[in-house]
Amino acid sequence: MKHAFFAAICVFAAAVSIAAQSAPTPTATPARGSSEMPILPVEKTREVSIPKVSPPPTIDGNLDDEAWKSAAVFKDFYQTQPGNNIAPSKPTEVYMAYDEHFLYVAFKCWDDRDKIQATVAKRDDVFGEDNVRIWLDTYNDQRRAYLLGFNPLGIQQDGILTEGSMGPDFSVDIVMESKGAIHAWGWAVEAKIPFKSLRYASAKKRVWGFNVARNINRFNDEMDQWLPNDRNISGTLIKHGRISGLDEIKYERTLEVVPSVTLSQTSERVADRFQASGRIVNKPIKPDIGVNLKFTLTPNITFDAAINPDYAEIEADAPVVSANRRFPIFFEEKRPFFLEGKEIFDSSLSAFYSRTIVDPDFAAKLTGKTGKTTFGFLAASDNAPGNYSEDERTANRECLIRQQADPTVVCPIDQFLDKNALFGVLRLKRDFGESNYIGFFGTARTFPKNRNFVGGFDGRYKLDDATIFSFQVLGSHSRKVYYLPELDRSDYRTGNGFAYDVNFDQTKDTTGWTIGLSGKSPFYRSDAGFTNRIDTNNVFAANRWSTKSRSEATLIRLNWRQSASYTYDWSGRVQEANLETSIETQLQGNLSLSAEVGLGYEHLYEEEFGPKRSVPRAISGAFFGAPERHALQPAISFSVSKQINSRLSFNGGARFSWNRFDYDFGAGNRYGRVSPAYIAWVQGGMSGPYPALDPGRGSSRSIEFGVNYRPINALRFSLDYSNDRLRRNDTDGLAFESNLFTLHSTYQFTRFTFLRTRVDYDSLDRNVKGQVLFGWTPNPGTAFYVGYNDDFNYDGYNRFTDIQQPGFERNGRTVFIRMSYLFRRSF
Repeated sequence: MKHAFFAAICVFAAAVSIAAQSAPTPTATPARGSSEMPILPVEKTREVSIPKVSPPPTIDGNLDDEAWKSAAVFKDFYQTQPGNNIAPSKPTEVYMAYDEHFLYVAFKCWDDRDKIQATVAKRDDVFGEDNVRIWLDTYNDQRRAYLLGFNPLGIQQDGILTEGSMGPDFSVDIVMESKGAIHAWGWAVEAKIPFKSLRYASAKKRVWGFNVARNINRFNDEMDQWLPNDRNISGTLIKHGRISGLDEIKYERTLEVVPSVTLSQTSERVADRFQASGRIVNKPIKPDIGVNLKFTLTPNITFDAAINPDYAEIEADAPVVSANRRFPIFFEEKRPFFLEGKEIFDSSLSAFYSRTIVDPDFAAKLTGKTGKTTFGFLAASDNAPGNYSEDERTANRECLIRQQADPTVVCPIDQFLDKNALFGVLRLKRDFGESNYIGFFGTARTFPKNRNFVGGFDGRYKLDDATIFSFQVLGSHSRKVYYLPELDRSDYRTGNGFAYDVNFDQTKDTTGWTIGLSGKSPFYRSDAGFTNRIDTNNVFAANRWSTKSRSEATLIRLNWRQSASYTYDWSGRVQEANLETSIETQLQGNLSLSAEVGLGYEHLYEEEFGPKRSVPRAISGAFFGAPERHALQPAISFSVSKQINSRLSFNGGARFSWNRFDYDFGAGNRYGRVSPAYIAWVQGGMSGPYPALDPGRGSSRSIEFGVNYRPINALRFSLDYSNDRLRRNDTDGLAFESNLFTLHSTYQFTRFTFLRTRVDYDSLDRNVKGQVLFGWTPNPGTAFYVGYNDDFNYDGYNRFTDIQQPGFERNGRTVFIRMSYLFRRSF
């Protein structure tokens, strides 16, 4: 009987404990001031004062510290996606406090324990499952905010949201501490954010923009926010609340030093005079030492420097289809030095593209914001342009010997050998009004026989709650070699150019439209930026109609878009035109479907590919036959995205187009040219001159598919596949067919320790690139990597003979160890 009585007491005590954590009923949507927007309670219209606490909470995910009892509380959230400011499916509370050195944030998320979606993910990969996030607009200017996210296990995702950008930039990593835990009543996360990890206004009375949100993935990616979202107001940060009371932050100058050491051993196939296919040479172990410095002069001004920064072995670019491309491909930046403050140097015309600095010996930058002025200055010395291969250096030495005997001999690379390109970038932005700015951008790049300077202005002005006007104009001055198709020669000369981009955009809940104008003149050059095409102008217009979101309906939301564009050169000749209409649907069960129909027009001019024919100058021209080609190009496409369950998701799509041009470039050794001119030349025994380009129409198909699978919490697989194919109409020849496979797998032993494998296969070259990487990354800056990279062909073509080799043929491989450590001192 005593045992029964004691057991009853234990059960009663446990019940009381669980009841203490029982979920509050989600607050019903308050009275509405309009059909979409609720009337805010008084406490949400005012600044929320954040209390200072002592002692600080322990970061363990348990929410049992005394500090949280006196913290500011944020509750009564609104479901803003897919619902439009309705009651959330599950309640959420957020607690916030601070002391002299840290901001403390805790999230309490009620849920069914067995339905919580959380895995041991790598950093910045938590938004595909349940998560919470906080925005901190530390300058309270409604233009830029830190976006910090956490999954139920406390794994971090951190980035910068810049108003007017396409979305957050999660390439930024800040030092902070977090821990999550799953409980019987749901889950909780606690975070400790050092103020020295943030840039903020140095005013004595600090007011920050602020909002918090929770994402419940299984409920159609539900988003619940502390403040409602007015979909008829363009922007994000302008709709956030304010926090204050952070007046006793202790100002600290912080010096961060991150030395790094890389040891690598590379085997590479090189040319060999005795073996046509080349031979593998095992190079000696190469040490590579670098250092990154960061000095916080004030809370809002930071100086960064890097000596010999290099992360080339850690993460390679994703493979892309290179066949039949006329214009360069944009690749994202991944090097930590260039990611810090990246948003300051962004602009619509890509005036600065950090990947033009290929292999810097040294780089430095000063960034910050004083009052209403944001500034950034960057300087770098890049040794890549003058860093020639051993074969090229040997050829140059032999050329110099011949030059001594014959002074008329020209050694083309001698004046560039081991010379560095110098870069300078200046960025200024001045805020005015509620969400507006005017800015200046200037870049310079100098190298022997190549100087380029770019400068201009940009701005953003909010015409009303939903309509934004933005622009950028740039001028360029260059002294370099220009190719002149009318003369079929390259001249070293001065060239001046002009580029512009003007855009009007209106975004509301059920409607939206965009009108844009952009262009670049024939002699515009931006050697420190990214330029896709010159001698072009584009007029663009788009419109959107949407249904209102209905979170419980089978069809949650539908978007119908229409767009039109017209592209022409600076002499007024049409280059391209497009008309498109598409439908996008969001359905229950995390399912999205879309379809598009389009009609395009493309016009080719031979002088865009090479010389322009001229009888008086005896120039034959770049094209065989007619000097111009044009075609109407109908196309259809569709796509699907579906999360099947918490462990499996996929996406896919296909596009079919007709009369797409084969530019007659060929596609490597596997796919030669299939134009009538080239085929006739081959059938004629390859006699006579090599045939000029003969572009022609064809039918194309593009298919993409991706799948993500998480069999257990610590293991992730992803497979991406794309197929692109183009067949000519006139010869029925296959211009190319490209298959790209990328297989990733990551096993997270702990939050900070992982084993990653990656295999890329490109069927055009029949090339395989593989990587195995073990890493330990306890915080941004401190890391240890051991990796192996391999590059080989299977039934591919030898790079020296262009002859197909059966079986495996290695091009090169690298084994490396990389170590870095963050030393951080405040004073």
